[in-house]
Amino acid sequence: MELMRLILGELATNCYLFGCGGSEACAIDIGDNAKKVMQVLNQNHLELKAILLTHGHYDHVAGVEAVRKMTGATVYIHEADAVMLKSAEANLAYQLTEKEYIPVQEYQTLRDGQILRIGDKEIQVLHTPGHTPGGVCYLTEDMMFSGDTLFKGSIGRTDFPGSNPADMVTSLKKLSVLTKNYHVLPGHFDGSTLEFEKSHNPYLRAV
Repeated sequence: MELMRLILGELATNCYLFGCGGSEACAIDIGDNAKKVMQVLNQNHLELKAILLTHGHYDHVAGVEAVRKMTGATVYIHEADAVMLKSAEANLAYQLTEKEYIPVQEYQTLRDGQILRIGDKEIQVLHTPGHTPGGVCYLTEDMMFSGDTLFKGSIGRTDFPGSNPADMVTSLKKLSVLTKNYHVLPGHFDGSTLEFEKSHNPYLRAV
């Protein structure tokens, strides 16, 4: 299957679906609207194997538990953000929505540098804290799912509880030394390429 981008929830969060062999698929972030995600999966006859979370803020995890229960997909999140899957206070749901947050009941935690093998895909976990303590980018083939670490021409906010501007600088340095020209697929807004961001993004150029 080709990469699909869904825009979900009150904060227009990007959810990506991509193939990992045959009819199997992986999802990056599910920010509410589980019904829409399931509709796309069913229409395309896809079996969801994994839900990979770039971080634990409500707008990226709101629909996770509903989709997990309906598909049996394994949920992955960095260990430093795992508390956000259980707590509406930790994931800022109390600030971002009036809806009730449904905690994620089952998940696996990740560490920096870990390689996930899901179907026919190898997915590298790159820990990029700053926006949250457990923010990550996922690297697979020519794609970088950058969450709220790197946007086209910008970066994620570092003024939330748990954010850290110094950590964000360190994370951007990690991205700046990558030599592959990844397609950057962020948590919000349109995509870019890593070479373009190295040349034009003022935050990435500054490190």
